[in-house]
Amino acid sequence: MTQVYFDNAATTAIRPEVITRMMEVMQDIPGNPSSTHAVGRKAKTVIEQARKTIASYLNATPAEIIFTSGGTEADNLIINSAVRDLGVRHIITSPIEHHAVLHVVEHLQSNYDVQISMVAIKECGSVDLDNLQTLLESSSEKTLISLMHINNEIGNMLDLEVVCTLAKNHNALFHSDMVQSVGHFDINLSELPIDFIAAAAHKFHGPKGIGFAFIRKNSKIRPLIFGGGQERGSRAGTEPVHNIAGMETALTLAQENMIAERKHIEEIKWYFKEQLENKIPGVHFNGNCHDGTKSTYTLLNVCLPVSSDKALMLLFQLDLKGIACSKGSACQSGSDQGSHVLNAFLAKDKLDKPSVRFSFSHENTKEEVDYVVDTLKQFMS
Repeated sequence: MTQVYFDNAATTAIRPEVITRMMEVMQDIPGNPSSTHAVGRKAKTVIEQARKTIASYLNATPAEIIFTSGGTEADNLIINSAVRDLGVRHIITSPIEHHAVLHVVEHLQSNYDVQISMVAIKECGSVDLDNLQTLLESSSEKTLISLMHINNEIGNMLDLEVVCTLAKNHNALFHSDMVQSVGHFDINLSELPIDFIAAAAHKFHGPKGIGFAFIRKNSKIRPLIFGGGQERGSRAGTEPVHNIAGMETALTLAQENMIAERKHIEEIKWYFKEQLENKIPGVHFNGNCHDGTKSTYTLLNVCLPVSSDKALMLLFQLDLKGIACSKGSACQSGSDQGSHVLNAFLAKDKLDKPSVRFSFSHENTKEEVDYVVDTLKQFMS
């Protein structure tokens, strides 16, 4: 059976070079990086070299990179610490954020009396930056803005420069979940005055279970996880040396191949959109997918003109045909409440139809697109 993997926004396949690097580290460097003997020092060197490499791609300093178990932990560390350690009493976020952000702010609101403001969302699914300015102007408390760079369900991109300017003008801190950005876009943190970002290796063809938080120097936050004082006291726990080395290799390859792979993936996305429009009358696209400057090149959220009885079987039928994609994000695949992102801005007539997220990598082909489009056409006939 034909197998098509169009769910790269959920996770990506590990590059062969990354697996090779991880195997080398596991076989040749068994030491605990906290140990002071030669084998332990060798493991520590691998970690610090990876930290230096990753920081260089972001134009950050190595001391500003804290290794975590992934994007969720990084978001939790940053937001909780901003309230606990930096005096934040007001958080401005949006209803279309990842649950790694939304559930944290809900917890802080319920248990620590932190004020939460939700910025308005436009009809296209983008953050209303005028409303963000209004919320900042009316805030009398120390404020944290927490807005993701690229939405993981619809692909809309936030204008980071505008938000950075607004944050600076109102003495607010700015945290951005960049899980869908790092490894796919050039991020220059020496030019963008973002205070905190979160990233995860498995979104750019690295291993699962490893990511990092960027915490701008002199932020003075304390750890979320206590123990042996690893990560310069910011995150306790023995570091997974092989995963960190794998993330370093994955990000290096992503940066080195970014231009060529982006060109290929963009061609796949626009070809897919064109074929859907030509062969499935009434198809609709959620978000800013029509505008390449306001949407990521890596995904397309498609609303299909299918009756409600057929909609329930859509993903099942695609799976039977060997096609992997998502209804919303994979992190909520077990929920029957629908997508909180789409619910935040879509009109009811669009919510009644099934929306499917297709997301792409450099490994995808136009032949795979043809197969998926033909399968969708057959299903709808």
